[in-house]
Amino acid sequence: MSYIIEIHPDNPHKRSISKVVSVLNTGGIIAYPTDSGFALGCTLGNKNAMEKIIKIRHLKKHHHFTLMMKDLSDVGEYAKLNNVGFRLMKKILPGPYTFILEGAKFIPNRLLSTKKKTIGIRVSGNKVVQSLLEDLDEPIMSVSLIIEGYDFYNCNDVKAVLNGEVDVIIDSGHCPPEPTTVLDISENDIVILRKGAGSLNFVN
Repeated sequence: MSYIIEIHPDNPHKRSISKVVSVLNTGGIIAYPTDSGFALGCTLGNKNAMEKIIKIRHLKKHHHFTLMMKDLSDVGEYAKLNNVGFRLMKKILPGPYTFILEGAKFIPNRLLSTKKKTIGIRVSGNKVVQSLLEDLDEPIMSVSLIIEGYDFYNCNDVKAVLNGEVDVIIDSGHCPPEPTTVLDISENDIVILRKGAGSLNFVN
């Protein structure tokens, strides 16, 4: 059975955040709210948890996993970032965007797209996410919670489908399931792969 942990969306309580981080650090999987719907997450090196997430989402090998990061300061550790990409990310983050970048050399192949050796990077403005990352002190390996035939607006929706499949479901109230805008900046151009919650006004 999945454990529900209530966390205030604007003032996350330190003790509750610590409970979630403890679950991550001991190999668990969490379903957590972001600024663009729920996501599934585990620690970066947790291969078993990643394989479980792949089964939950029925993902294919070429699917991009995403590193959910607290801010831009550590992006260069995990991905190659050119000047065009850095300026754009600095301008519009945090927010509901996923950036596709070439992965750094040390990133395990299982985390990368098999086609281009790229990886997704996110910096969410959600305060719960920010608090988790501050306490965890490393990125969360993450994918959006999208399952055909289901919409996830709150923790009860998640529990109805994933009870027992994940270790913790965070309850922070209403969380509309609108996907991120996905931007490929792995080369010198900015390629819009998906229009989602993030505004594209910067293109003008």
